[in-house]
Amino acid sequence: MPYDPLETLGKIDSEMLKRVREQNEFVYADGALPRKVKLLIAMAFDAAHGAENGVRSLANQAKNAGASTQEIAEALRVAYHLNGVGALYTASAGLKEAD
Repeated sequence: MPYDPLETLGKIDSEMLKRVREQNEFVYADGALPRKVKLLIAMAFDAAHGAENGVRSLANQAKNAGASTQEIAEALRVAYHLNGVGALYTASAGLKEAD
């Protein structure tokens, strides 16, 4: 079984871990957005925040939910664009007053 990053929490607060898992099931359930899309969104967030293990886990879950390798790649393109373009906006605002 793969390492569970919440294992320690479960040892000290099993009720909290139970509620986190319930919330996880609720958030990623099929709804207006299919589960695979929700997982791709979460994967993009993790990529933008440098969470390598999260990207790996969520990409695998997205594949298991029916996402293609191309869909994963395109979600990562969006993460790159939004995460990277922010630097340009920040730089532009920072340079506004600089002469």
